[in-house]
Amino acid sequence: MAIREIVTLPDPVLRRKTRKVMELGPELQTLIDDMIETMRAEPGVGLAANQVGVSWRVIVVEYGDEEDEDVPPRLYVVVNPEFTRLSKEMIVDTEACLSIPGYVGNVERYESLTVKGLNRRGQPVAIKAKGWLARIFQHEVDHLDGIVFTDRADTVWKIEGEPSQVVSE
Repeated sequence: MAIREIVTLPDPVLRRKTRKVMELGPELQTLIDDMIETMRAEPGVGLAANQVGVSWRVIVVEYGDEEDEDVPPRLYVVVNPEFTRLSKEMIVDTEACLSIPGYVGNVERYESLTVKGLNRRGQPVAIKAKGWLARIFQHEVDHLDGIVFTDRADTVWKIEGEPSQVVSE
């Protein structure tokens, strides 16, 4: 496993739609391991493959129980993720991104959803998520479609004391 460099705007890989994974071989397994290590080192709660420069439809998410901090975070690996159910309810909250350091913004997202895809071994998975977990999945899948949170934000602002970064092209 290795920590990979996080790609930041304006790198064009963040704006390209990623390719569906067709083979779940050793190269994919190494990528997944590296993404997990990179996400944890940052630290982050989610990471899309194109954020480490690989244009494949792969995300990793690690998030704990919102109501119980004693419950350890759960790790999700989803290959070729897609949403099969989105709630009618929407919620606006603040997001940030490892690929846009120094900025946060208010983004409207679905309150709950179901995401399906494959786990790292190629077995089908369907994950029901609500609240922050649903928000994280939407944020990471957006990356796979070449969308960053600032594209969806109604307001974006710089975090005091953080380095400047390009937030749009």
